[in-house]
Amino acid sequence: MIFGRLWLLALLALLPIGAGQAQGVLTPDYDGICGLGRQSDTGCSDIRARRIVDAAQPPWRAIGRVNFAGPEARFHCTGVLIAERLVLTAAHCLYHQARKRWIPPGAVQFVAGYQRGEATASSPVRRYRLDPKQGVGGEFHADPVLDWAVLELVQPLGRSVGMLPVTLPGKSGFVAGYSGLRPQVLSVTDGCSVPSKAGGLLRGICPVMQGDSGAPLLTGSAERPSVAAIVSRIAPTAEGVSVLFLPVAMFDLNQE
Repeated sequence: MIFGRLWLLALLALLPIGAGQAQGVLTPDYDGICGLGRQSDTGCSDIRARRIVDAAQPPWRAIGRVNFAGPEARFHCTGVLIAERLVLTAAHCLYHQARKRWIPPGAVQFVAGYQRGEATASSPVRRYRLDPKQGVGGEFHADPVLDWAVLELVQPLGRSVGMLPVTLPGKSGFVAGYSGLRPQVLSVTDGCSVPSKAGGLLRGICPVMQGDSGAPLLTGSAERPSVAAIVSRIAPTAEGVSVLFLPVAMFDLNQE
């Protein structure tokens, strides 16, 4: 338990800010991932090797970019449709770290099946749901178990673009997201080992980076994937990019 807690604390550095294209604070953790910082390029070759898929085709078009564009910043994360109007992503994607405030729902757009400037469909966000302990006092609370969000869209995009089912996590999976290295295309990792749990969360080694926050950890085949968890935090290690995943069971999926 002590080791697991220390590991979680080490990953608390993955918090958001507008960094050109993707969410994330420029911290020593990011200095070590794919050349975004000053020295190392941990995991960069593996991120470049991710397979680019046709985001306009099922099942991939149920995955999209969670976009925010304001007068001072533009950034994105990744989200996935699991119901007609519900999108799963990471809570830190919705907090403007530089201005210390939560982004209004109406300023967030979910763009499904995004590929090189074109989208299969898009919708503004009507509201979003956080853990009851998240956002208390208007602040972002960095406890990893609180880093989930459910977006409720204005338009029922799932009817037209499809939805992915949710499932329990296994020992492995793969991630599909819009990495900061290739933010204009949806790319998919090879298999990622997810061997350990800490406080109900999952830890794995997987080539992800800024922009992949909120991306789904998928199980099953590429033709019929299911959503087991989402990407929350990352950190470079000697083994590769260490990822903290939040299982879907932590999300409030009530469809009121």
